[in-house]
Amino acid sequence: MLQVEIAVAKTHKYASRESGDTVEIVERPHGGLSVLLADAQGSGFAAKTLSNLVISRGAAMIKEGMRDGAVARAVHDYLYTLRQGRVSATLIIVSVDLQSQSLILSRNDECPVYFFTPDRIAVHDEPATPIGIYVRSKPVVVQEPLAERLGALITSDGVVCAGERHGARLDVHGFLRQRLEQGWPVAQDLADALLGQAMALEDGRPRDDASVVVVTLTPGADDDVPVRRLIAHLPVE
Repeated sequence: MLQVEIAVAKTHKYASRESGDTVEIVERPHGGLSVLLADAQGSGFAAKTLSNLVISRGAAMIKEGMRDGAVARAVHDYLYTLRQGRVSATLIIVSVDLQSQSLILSRNDECPVYFFTPDRIAVHDEPATPIGIYVRSKPVVVQEPLAERLGALITSDGVVCAGERHGARLDVHGFLRQRLEQGWPVAQDLADALLGQAMALEDGRPRDDASVVVVTLTPGADDDVPVRRLIAHLPVE
């Protein structure tokens, strides 16, 4: 039996009480889970409202059984029509799809995404455009067959660009390689460590909303009655 671990670590821009990044986890109607990460243009309340809109629309369509690529296209068309091509957002969907037995990454974002195993890191940085501003935007979709010790790592640009103003931009690939050399990671530990590294390069004052999502597949016990668990930690200011 495979066990799916999903971990999220995120924070907002320094001196802003709202994050323009939104993450949501939804169950797929034919089995599996999907994680959606949206990063709306700008920051603060307006960006949060937009990213919530994008995520809510995408999550509803996934629950209705639409495939990830079709969901991304439909959400783009909706946002483009609603805001007349004047507002953009990025959208990444990571799915553990039990129907196709695949780990799927659907990406409308310039930030690279990663598949990883104990001995391999596959970087997917093919050209991709955000949703909402170009008429014919479509996602870049890649997938891997489900297998033990397979993982996916995605981030928003607040992580990818961390340290840029100090001339020490975060090397996400190098960071991931170092962590894998230490053994197979716990998903939450990896997400927390990467976000922590990004914040350190920003001197604890991130200049953009920053999010990390990690999905891993690990061997699990063959229980007669499998138990699903979901834990959330939310700081309240």
